[in-house]
Amino acid sequence: MNVRSAAVEPFIRAPAEGSTLDVLGVTHLYKATGAETAGAFSLWEDVVPPGTGAPSHTHAREDEAFYVLSGEIQVEFEGASEPRRVGPGGFFFGPRHRRHGYRNVSDRPARVLVLCTPSCGLDQMFAEVNAAAAQGMPGFEKLAAITAKYGVTLEPPAA
Repeated sequence: MNVRSAAVEPFIRAPAEGSTLDVLGVTHLYKATGAETAGAFSLWEDVVPPGTGAPSHTHAREDEAFYVLSGEIQVEFEGASEPRRVGPGGFFFGPRHRRHGYRNVSDRPARVLVLCTPSCGLDQMFAEVNAAAAQGMPGFEKLAAITAKYGVTLEPPAA
């Protein structure tokens, strides 16, 4: 189904309301999915436990924006000489075609609001990753194959 041709209706989500996924230890609480916005954007809140986050990756189809609500994350991105820490009220923009990733380096969970625009299927990609993880932690090759279907290239872990 082409979500862009679907009728878009206004909606409201209460603070703890929305569908959730566990994506490699990071909880995603969806406030708006691509299906609900006719592909204009997706918006979710990440609850990021200490030591977890998003591995380095590059998007071919969408941009991501990260607003830290609480806690602290360390962001690494293409073009930066070293990772940067981003705390409450801080913002990071991860444009398509530029590698980026983040990790919670503090000792308490971080909450990060994530905007993806346009919505080209990341919410579906994360659902696939969640399903694969439910059958046991998938290896890098499996994760890379899932993300590649959605135009996202994972960087291999450092040796």
